[in-house]
Amino acid sequence: MFFSLLWLSVVLCRIYTADGNSVREAKIFPLSPEIERGSTLKLFCTLGKHLIPRGNASHIIWKLNHDLIPQEYYTIINESTSGVTIHNFTYESAHVRCFTKMLHLGDEQLQIHINVKSGFSPEKPKNISCIYYYDINITCSWISGRETHLNTTYTLVRKHYDDGIQQWINRDSCQSNNGSCAFFFPDIPYARYCFQVTAKNALSNSTTECVPMEMLEIEKLEAPDIISVEKIAGIKQLLNITWKNPMVAPERHLCCLIQYRKMHSNDSGNVTDCTNRTETIKSYNLMGLQDFTEYAIAIQCKGALAKFWSEWSEERIGRTEEKAPSRKVDLWRVIESSQSSGNRYVHLMWKLLEEFPSSESIHGYKIWYIPENNASPAGPTHNTTDKKFTLLLPGEAYVLSVIAYNSAGESPEATLRIPTIGEITSTHIDSVWTFTLRKKMIVTWEASSVNEYVIEWYKEWDTEPFNRSWQYVSNTTNWTSQEGAFESFICYNISVYPLFENKIGAPYSVQAYFQEKPPTVGPETKADNPGKNEAIIKWNEIDKIHKNGFIRNYTIFYKSEGGKELNKTVNCNVLQYKLSSLEANTQYTAYVNAANSAGGKNGNTVTFKTSKFNKEDLLYIFISLGLCMLFLLLLGIICTLKKQTLKRVCWPDVPNPAESIVCNSLLKQGQSEDGTVGSENISVLEPGMPHENQTELLLIKHENYESDHTDTCAKDVPNDHKKELCNKEHEVVKSFSPSLPYIVTEQDFRSQMLSAVKPNRKIYPVEKLEEDFSKPQFSPVQNSSSKDNENEDGECTDIKEAATFNPYLKNSINTREFIVPENLPDRNKNESRTQSTAPFQKNTAGQSYVTLDMFGLTIAH
Repeated sequence: MFFSLLWLSVVLCRIYTADGNSVREAKIFPLSPEIERGSTLKLFCTLGKHLIPRGNASHIIWKLNHDLIPQEYYTIINESTSGVTIHNFTYESAHVRCFTKMLHLGDEQLQIHINVKSGFSPEKPKNISCIYYYDINITCSWISGRETHLNTTYTLVRKHYDDGIQQWINRDSCQSNNGSCAFFFPDIPYARYCFQVTAKNALSNSTTECVPMEMLEIEKLEAPDIISVEKIAGIKQLLNITWKNPMVAPERHLCCLIQYRKMHSNDSGNVTDCTNRTETIKSYNLMGLQDFTEYAIAIQCKGALAKFWSEWSEERIGRTEEKAPSRKVDLWRVIESSQSSGNRYVHLMWKLLEEFPSSESIHGYKIWYIPENNASPAGPTHNTTDKKFTLLLPGEAYVLSVIAYNSAGESPEATLRIPTIGEITSTHIDSVWTFTLRKKMIVTWEASSVNEYVIEWYKEWDTEPFNRSWQYVSNTTNWTSQEGAFESFICYNISVYPLFENKIGAPYSVQAYFQEKPPTVGPETKADNPGKNEAIIKWNEIDKIHKNGFIRNYTIFYKSEGGKELNKTVNCNVLQYKLSSLEANTQYTAYVNAANSAGGKNGNTVTFKTSKFNKEDLLYIFISLGLCMLFLLLLGIICTLKKQTLKRVCWPDVPNPAESIVCNSLLKQGQSEDGTVGSENISVLEPGMPHENQTELLLIKHENYESDHTDTCAKDVPNDHKKELCNKEHEVVKSFSPSLPYIVTEQDFRSQMLSAVKPNRKIYPVEKLEEDFSKPQFSPVQNSSSKDNENEDGECTDIKEAATFNPYLKNSINTREFIVPENLPDRNKNESRTQSTAPFQKNTAGQSYVTLDMFGLTIAH
């Protein structure tokens, strides 16, 4: 029920819509216009009468596709009609729409629209040709010319010639929208026709001239059917072909074209055979073919007067009869170096000549050899189906023979002489050059008194003897290879062998590249023995397979860190180079570039560092160190042998006054119970005191010291020396001469002049005195300033602070007396006596002092 109501509603809507359209119908003209491209388009839109009360032509607007056309191109014809003009219309196809725009409605309402097309007028058709497919149809074709972009029809009119009225009469016609049209059988009688084509569209039309044609000339037959292709027994190089002729009128003459092509080859040939149509089955003997060779046969036919051949028939395969080879094989050899046993390997290889391109015509090959001088029996005969063979022959000369055979017979014998081991033959070839031209290798040479040669070539890195190629040439000194015989970027060894008196002379060999390119890999580089200012860069030669050309040179590039890159170029035969003028203790990087005529390739980069010192520097250092060690060794030996002498010369024994016995006695006596030294306990020699008084004072002090330190002497000195040391002390003091000089130089260096003056007294042994001298009782006291001289009776505070107080250096004698030995000259004695006395002065350079430690010095010496 629901679907019935829905269907009724749709029907009512359609009726209402149809009634509305009939009431408010608008018209536009011309309908579906087709105009010439680039011309002006004019259209008119007329409103229906029901729209007039609510609007008129002024409310009409136009749109081209979706673009509004400006109002200046509008034209008001009357109250209901408005026109529009569009100049230079170049659209191939476009929609033009007519709208009304009512003010009270406020929107646009589409009234009507049309599709406008633009194009070109048709050109006159050209090159009308027709083919009569026998008993099928006549098909004519033509060239239409440029594209019109409009709906264009072509009408082909066939006319036959009426001999009675002597004019062409229309027979029939056919139409098409492209460049061909056909008339079908059986309405195709043999007659004289002419054909005419008319092209027409909305813009214009164009008609060709009527082209006359003969039916016998435009006839095209069906393809023939090959029945068999067979050989005839006993007849060489021939095939018999049998086929069925195509259907044609009995009185027609036929011509057939026979094409034969060798299998697995592009070589082909054609032969034409024209016969009478009365023969339905035709046979033909195809001669001049190669023996035992397969051929593909195809045939096409046509009428004797026709211009068109039929299509090719299906190919049929046939093989010619086998025949014994008529020419010997092309034989060559490669001889290896002789072995220790005196034998050598001979590698034989051969190829068929052009007369026998198919290997199927050869069943096998026979090889044998005989000694050249017939001194040895002939070798065995070897059979093989390959085109190569290896023989192990002794060192004498041999003649090798090879023949090819099949079921029909054998080829002529091909011979080759193998020389003896070590045989020397003349070269006859002076020089050889190679170059490339138009994708071919050209070899040129100079020779003398030779007319036959063998050109041999093979890849340099290929060691397989059977991969070599060769070719015999004669009466020429240049040879051009076939295209594709040489590969690019590969080095070839090319040799030219002279042939004379059935012998093969010594070859002249060169190397050549058909085409070069930069090396595939660079040389492998390493740095060796870097020194202080030099380093050796070594590299390996690039493999032959990667060179891609002749290496012309090597360039070594090197630079330091942050430095400028430098380079050195060397010849191709150099595989190492010594870099010089390098900076010491510096890191460098280097690589080698190998270049040929097409470009270069860089090798790996190596890093090395120069050393701080070279071998010469290290040698100088080692020599210097050795000389220094030798010098030190010699100096040590001398010092050991002359130790005492050097000690007396360089380090004289200067007595230390602070370690004298008298000073120690005085300081011990002057010490109080708390360890300090009082001025009342120290006796000072007056400057003006006579020598006798000074001596007595010293003796008194010494006796007091001796009595107070009897236990000390007994403790410090051994028992057998105690008495001697204490009893002799007084004698030492008495024998002391206050005139013993002690000189202070400008550098305050004191030297004792004891060697010139020796008092006549008894000397104690050194052993008894060294023990007392090695144990000083107190630190030495130095002389004070001039102010202390004026206050001699002042107190001394601490014994450490009194280290500057020197009681026996403070007082000096007021006269200087020199003791002169008797053995001196008189002049020196007089000079010593004339020394004047001087008052007491401060310690100055050249001032003489008499110290109490002279007693110790006298005893020590």
